[in-house]
Amino acid sequence: MTIVNLKNKMIILLSKQYASIGGQAVIEGVMMRSPNAFVVAVRKPDGTIRLRRDQWFGLSQKLSFLKKPFLRGVLVLIETMANGVVSLNYSANIALDEENKKNALKKGMSEGEYEAQKKSKEKVNFETFVSIAFSFVFGIGLFVFVPHALTAVIEKMSGAKWDLQSWQFHAIDGTIKAFIFLTYIYLISFLPDIKKVFQYHGAEHKSISTFEAGEELTITNAKKFPTFHPRCGTTFIFFLMFVSIILFAIIFALIPIGAGAPVVLKHLYAMLFKVALTFPIAGISYELIKFVGKDPNSALGLIMSYPGRLLQKLTTKEPDDLQLEVALASIKAVLFLEEKYNLKEAEAKKISVDEIDFNSIADIESSNLKLKDFIEG
Repeated sequence: MTIVNLKNKMIILLSKQYASIGGQAVIEGVMMRSPNAFVVAVRKPDGTIRLRRDQWFGLSQKLSFLKKPFLRGVLVLIETMANGVVSLNYSANIALDEENKKNALKKGMSEGEYEAQKKSKEKVNFETFVSIAFSFVFGIGLFVFVPHALTAVIEKMSGAKWDLQSWQFHAIDGTIKAFIFLTYIYLISFLPDIKKVFQYHGAEHKSISTFEAGEELTITNAKKFPTFHPRCGTTFIFFLMFVSIILFAIIFALIPIGAGAPVVLKHLYAMLFKVALTFPIAGISYELIKFVGKDPNSALGLIMSYPGRLLQKLTTKEPDDLQLEVALASIKAVLFLEEKYNLKEAEAKKISVDEIDFNSIADIESSNLKLKDFIEG
């Protein structure tokens, strides 16, 4: 056995169960993304499955240095948000098309204008990044400014002398942040539409697990797997909160942010400094979730993924067969695109977005690609 072959086998062994395929639940459907393909599958009101298929040719293909550890986490966060906006808009347009069209026409919009507006929301453009910016600002306000401000108020009212340099301040800050997140998830879980999205979230996990186990992508096989997946975005959020607490406690202990400034200004400087650390925290969190994903059944993997497993009990629900079928259609389509067009070797965009309707996953062509073809280090 050559040194090269031995090295390749070691890489696969150390990276077992980590496939570079991920997804997201959307309205009445599931988005799946492989390294080079991007598919949204949605159950239409008439019962058929609509597939939106496209090649993914993101910044990492053009700028290879963005694939480096810690930088790739930041890129994934931005790309995931962009994909999420496009996928949600698309799924809403399909699942709620008749109702949306009726409302638009009532407001005086022509059918042509409605269709043009609908299509504009289904691709990454300036409006997409405006939506991302708004979401980012909202998230920063809710999970950085509010917890920090409340912690400062609690410190003052309780007479405590934590100050920004103490670990206690950041522990309380993190606890409030976690409480806000859990409360938000718990409250929205009562909404019927959100419950269905959580079911599609479970279907997405089951479909990916079926593929990673090397089993045929069928409803029967997918039903055997749990709704939990170690690389879920919910687990990523846990790591974001955990890493932020540790990092803030260390950095603020070493760097006296706002020292000598009035109290209000001192805390404002501190909050802005936390915002600046958002992307480095995302980079570290991504590396942690990759580490857990490589061997989730090891003792360390089980310990590290346990909080995420608990959180996913809130954000995933058991799907029905029809929802599983949509998720499986999405991942089958991604694999088919990767193989048919050899997208791994593509140096430029080879295919354009298209839409196809299917009655069932049996109508979607299968691929010969396996887990080994998507191993990511």
